[in-house]
Amino acid sequence: MDLKWRGRSVLITGATRGIGRGIAELMAAEGCDLHISARTMDSLEAVAREVRGRHGVTVACHAHEMNIPEEVEKLGHSCRDVDVLINNAGDIPTGRLTEIDSAAWRRGWESKVFGYIDLTRIILPQMYKRRSGNVVNIVGVAAEVPNPAYIAGCMGNAALNMFTHVLGGEAVEYGVRVNAVNPGPTMSDRHKSHLIDRAVQRFGDADRWPEIMKDYPSGRSGSVEEVASLVAFLASDLSSNISGASVRVDGGIWAAARKKRS
Repeated sequence: MDLKWRGRSVLITGATRGIGRGIAELMAAEGCDLHISARTMDSLEAVAREVRGRHGVTVACHAHEMNIPEEVEKLGHSCRDVDVLINNAGDIPTGRLTEIDSAAWRRGWESKVFGYIDLTRIILPQMYKRRSGNVVNIVGVAAEVPNPAYIAGCMGNAALNMFTHVLGGEAVEYGVRVNAVNPGPTMSDRHKSHLIDRAVQRFGDADRWPEIMKDYPSGRSGSVEEVASLVAFLASDLSSNISGASVRVDGGIWAAARKKRS
């Protein structure tokens, strides 16, 4: 499927691993020039070399800490003319209310919640002026599935969902669209590590980590490629009548949670 990305540019935060890395690979395969951001320049340059070698696109690297407002501002001004912004970077800690101290809670929200807000605040007005552009926020199904053991993430993601809804309704008046993707558990190095930890806790055996996925309605975790494909679609002209939406890629987790509560 030709998403007509050739010649366009995209900024992807958190682009060196997991979902962000998958989005970068897919957008480059479609001919899109990339701006990729993460904490360290070494990891960014490694991704850039691979992507340039495979797809022949331009890749600019931006090393910034998303939990430092001044760094986010620098990134935004460096990339203010991109056609697409993919907000993906951020890590909110797990734990119950009494298990997360104020500093950890604030660090998590600074990188993901305020990182998304501050970067969009810089780039979106430029899209409005051009009357074209797309923003896709990678949020998470925890925005819609209450989990006491992930209270900071549930609340932060819920805020980003509403952020998307509010902006999505306004942006279309300027020829711009804003949408969100809410992935469920998605197979990455980090997610596999989480599964291993749970297998050790439950079975006392790290090798039994695939059995943990039996807890999910679909019996498996999602793939990075599945999430990246949806992001590319939402950022393309094929979805030109979609704005302010939050789309789940969760293998039925949200629906199963509603069924249990009914």
